[in-house]
Amino acid sequence: MEAMLVWGLSLLGAAVVIGVLEFVLPTGGVLGVMAAVVAIAGVVCLYLVGPEWGGIGTLGLLILGPAAVYLGFKTWPHTAVGRQIIGTETDEQRHTREQTEQEARARVAAMIGKEGVVLTDLRPVGTVQVDGVRYDALSDTMFVRAGARVKVIGTDVAQLRVREVR
Repeated sequence: MEAMLVWGLSLLGAAVVIGVLEFVLPTGGVLGVMAAVVAIAGVVCLYLVGPEWGGIGTLGLLILGPAAVYLGFKTWPHTAVGRQIIGTETDEQRHTREQTEQEARARVAAMIGKEGVVLTDLRPVGTVQVDGVRYDALSDTMFVRAGARVKVIGTDVAQLRVREVR
């Protein structure tokens, strides 16, 4: 009987370890299922020792199991695998992205006042070339023919706002 008690408690401990590994390793739920099977086998072994041990094992599994899963899901996004699967940026990646975006905004904002050439008709959206670089542009009038000279009067998120130079 004592051997079954040791087996039951060992299997429950193994289920806990396997459950933790499920949240650390990308197994697609295989280790989670394995943890559940091992935990049930542990409870069965505890019932073979006696109904009181089986009841304690079952009660512990019913209370601690959901609590462990909850804690696992709360901490999973903060693990390396969780961040990788969810796609959460690290602080370093976020800082680099923000810096790149800020540089791009500054570069586009520096375009205000410069002149360029319309490459495709602006109806009112089209393409212009300023300083040898192509940009999407929005005309402040309804139509500007290709080849016309334009001046950058402002910037939006992804395009320049231009006005025809006459």
